[in-house]
Amino acid sequence: MNHLPVSRQASRITKRLVALSIALAVLGNLLPHTASADEPAKAKRPNIVFVFSDDHALQAIGAYGSKINKTPNLDRIANEGAVFHNSFCANSICGPSRACILTGKHSHINGFLRNGNRFDASQVTFPKLLQDVGYQTALIGKWHLGTDPVGFNHWEILPGQGNYYNPDFIQMDGSRKRYTGYVTDIITENTLNWLQNDRDEDQPFVLMCQHKAPHRNWSPPPRHFDLYKGVDVPEPETLFDDYAARSKLLHESEMSLENHFYWGHDMKFHGESLFPEQFLPRLGNGEYRRMNDEQKAAWDAAYEPENQKFIADMKAGKLSSKDITKWKYQRYIKDYLGTVQAVDDSVGELLAYLDESGLAENTIVIYSSDQGFYLGEHGWYDKRWMFEESLRMPFLIRWPGVIAPGTESTAPIQNIDYAPTFLEAAGAEIPEAIQGRSMVSMMKDGCRASSTWRDAVYYAYYENAAVHMVPVHDGVRTERYKLMFFPRSREWNLFDLETDPLELKSVHDDPEYADILAGLKKRYVDLRDLYDVNSATIPATRGDEPGWQKRNMAMSKLAKTAKPKLAFIGDSITQGWEGRGKKVWEENYAKHDTINLGIGGDRTEHIIWRLTHGNLGKIQPEVAVLMIGTNNTGHFMQDPTQIAEGVEKILSILREKLPKTKIVLQAIMPRGKTKMDLMRLNNIAVNDRIAKMADGENIVYVDLGDHFMNEDGTIDPAIMPDYLHLSEKGYEIWADALAPTLESLGL
Repeated sequence: MNHLPVSRQASRITKRLVALSIALAVLGNLLPHTASADEPAKAKRPNIVFVFSDDHALQAIGAYGSKINKTPNLDRIANEGAVFHNSFCANSICGPSRACILTGKHSHINGFLRNGNRFDASQVTFPKLLQDVGYQTALIGKWHLGTDPVGFNHWEILPGQGNYYNPDFIQMDGSRKRYTGYVTDIITENTLNWLQNDRDEDQPFVLMCQHKAPHRNWSPPPRHFDLYKGVDVPEPETLFDDYAARSKLLHESEMSLENHFYWGHDMKFHGESLFPEQFLPRLGNGEYRRMNDEQKAAWDAAYEPENQKFIADMKAGKLSSKDITKWKYQRYIKDYLGTVQAVDDSVGELLAYLDESGLAENTIVIYSSDQGFYLGEHGWYDKRWMFEESLRMPFLIRWPGVIAPGTESTAPIQNIDYAPTFLEAAGAEIPEAIQGRSMVSMMKDGCRASSTWRDAVYYAYYENAAVHMVPVHDGVRTERYKLMFFPRSREWNLFDLETDPLELKSVHDDPEYADILAGLKKRYVDLRDLYDVNSATIPATRGDEPGWQKRNMAMSKLAKTAKPKLAFIGDSITQGWEGRGKKVWEENYAKHDTINLGIGGDRTEHIIWRLTHGNLGKIQPEVAVLMIGTNNTGHFMQDPTQIAEGVEKILSILREKLPKTKIVLQAIMPRGKTKMDLMRLNNIAVNDRIAKMADGENIVYVDLGDHFMNEDGTIDPAIMPDYLHLSEKGYEIWADALAPTLESLGL
């Protein structure tokens, strides 16, 4: 791509525009003025250029103090505007972060929890609202939300992740167009082309220039192949982190430089992995396969000498395990920084055009990324975890006349704040349903947080049982402290960011932090309430637990061909029909070809996931018995209303997917030794609420609790040995007590 003609063309266009403006001004003075009263206000509305990259770590941006690279053009935005040092994402993964930005809402509200979801384009987004108030909207680059963009006058997007070399772009008519070249340059060129030739100069505009870089597999452009040749990039302090003194789940993730880089895809070798114990095999370098002969020749000239030297050293036994990890780091970080440099080049071209065209004075320029990234910190690449490197995301903004050059802000902002900020800046109303807050007032006051601004952010990650195997977790981050919660292991981690900025030791069990822990747990609850977070209703898989995954897959496979008249849906008590209750099951339910959809440890959110991810297969039973919720109580002592909402969502799914099935909604069984057991009382409160969900026709409510208790409310261990799970005798009681209801429904 030749950039000089673009600048020259821009200069010519600017001169013509100036001449035309003078002519129109003269003509305007000669004609009667009939414009509306709000025209002057509209004329002052700023344009918005939102440059967005993928996985750009703060530690690779000069304005954030990078020690490993230089980004002069990104730094220019900060120098001429502001850098926000406490900018955080709400869910550190590509698609969900983008959905948060578009909607101004957390993932559990906008519905895009994890990559692979499909964005509900019918919901309100800031581009739609800006269109409504007269803005022209354009999107060019990476979209990654599964559905076509809505709310844009023009768009051209990469399919899925897209490619670095010779990429395809989806057009507005659904066709695909392949470009020759490097993706960052192509996105830049197409962005400039829209600015120069396609936008309506009578309208303010919002332009979203969204780069693929620096996303994996970190393939730099040829001009930056040798950018770090002969240079050893400094290693992070925690490259060899042992994950001690924190959640045991840290050991399970699959995103380490040591063990989880692919021979071809990540490390850029050709052929099969020669050292499969150190480099994962099979996944090759797809970017190389897309290259033309000229591109391949340049690539091989840059990479093969170093590759062959490394292979020779490996075969000669010269490298220790630690040496290999260090080599991987250098290959990874140099490739990553090469892609970053191309993004910085792009920003420079956009800023130059805004200057040359006269647009800069009335254009807000923002640079951000969907989340941060690990550049070897904690031995990792990728993102997802709530640790600082992936929780923090860049936010640089230049707003001439509003933000003073060189401003630095420590106000805690989040990507749900972008939408309301854009809306207020454009003079549009902010819907009440938006959860983020506009930063406009803050920006007009030196980017300082007011006394009413938030003092903490809420974070939630949902994409477990997927690439990298990072568990579900959420938490709260204040100025000094960070609290994380891991539902699977039911662990809390607490970090003092002042004394432990590298987050190497959780102090949740340190008596000196007891009051801090208690206060942050309350803050955690308060923020979840503020953002309407009810985990009982948010679909959740336990696919990162091998036993659960195996049973779930087996049930889903069976449900594709089974033709049961009766189905049981629930947790370990339901699954127990295959254990202590097996004999009773055979005597009572085998005749109905009954299917058991119970999995031990499940809560309402897991049932929601299973029912919407194949667990029902093609079955259409006459009757389905649902009992769920005791683990919501047992694991977290969850609020009864929230548990009931989870049950209600399950009923809604069952009614939709099994329209002819009669549902027996069974009260949660009693648990605990006595009637004053706190967990039993919580379940009773749940039962009081779900009883009202029965309609007497499609949903029948039954409470069989009295059958399992003595007159004084105690439970006989002969019926429930652990005061929760049933013995064989307990299953006999259950079957006998349930029989009249099933008979009334025709079974």
